[in-house]
Amino acid sequence: MIVEKLAIVGTGLIGGSFALALKQAGAVRTVLGVGRNPARLTVARELGLIDRAVDWAEAGQADCILLALPVGETESVLKQLAPHLKAGAIVTDAGSTKVNVIAAARAALGGRFADFVPGHPIAGSEQSGPGAARADLYQGKKVVLTPQPDIHTAALATVKALWQAAGAQVETLDADLHDRVFAAVSHLPHLAAFALVDELAQRADGDTFFRFAASGFRDFTRIAGSSPEMWRDIALANREALVVELDAYLAALQVLRSAVSAEDAEALLAIFSRAREARNNWAHTKP
Repeated sequence: MIVEKLAIVGTGLIGGSFALALKQAGAVRTVLGVGRNPARLTVARELGLIDRAVDWAEAGQADCILLALPVGETESVLKQLAPHLKAGAIVTDAGSTKVNVIAAARAALGGRFADFVPGHPIAGSEQSGPGAARADLYQGKKVVLTPQPDIHTAALATVKALWQAAGAQVETLDADLHDRVFAAVSHLPHLAAFALVDELAQRADGDTFFRFAASGFRDFTRIAGSSPEMWRDIALANREALVVELDAYLAALQVLRSAVSAEDAEALLAIFSRAREARNNWAHTKP
């Protein structure tokens, strides 16, 4: 499949990598860039992520449009785009939450909602911006689509084919289940990393702690270098599922605290052993 015109709204790591991968695969002829930051669009063009920067009117004439932006901006961006969508134009997104994105798309697109394919690439980096984009970002990684019953089957097939051309493994999932799963395995870990780094940074002698922090701390807190704006939107968008996971994690930490306080070596060994086994099983089976 070859798409004549692809428009990327948000030409950073996610959108830029999608464009690069499709260009490398020969799956797209022209890539248009849209964004609120002209300087970033200039960099994206210089790096070859896009062929030219355009306005909403021209972006709406693309065959497929990818939204790669903070989920909280979905509705306002789609409202600007909607009047310009040509017949048959497909819109998809790369947001980390899906229920709120689907609701925003329904509100903004109206009768064109059937051309909207909700998606979430399970790939990324703590880095951001056009300079972080790379053609192999999605190679062998999962992309989850959460299509609604009233979606056009041709739109779904096109988006699936594009992600596969980018090297991804495409799966489908119910939107509610998607948000519950990723609240636990993605959103909670990010919040935990942000919380730990922020707590240490607020201490009067925080500099001393950071001076002696080594690889374990670096590995655990790497994701705290991610975009604050993006993670603010994700936390608010998926707040119900995330609060459930935060409560479960707080309960687990309380059990751990009690075991440490009571010097309960057997309880600690049991917790650590179960966690190690589960982590190793996951690490050995994931793609």
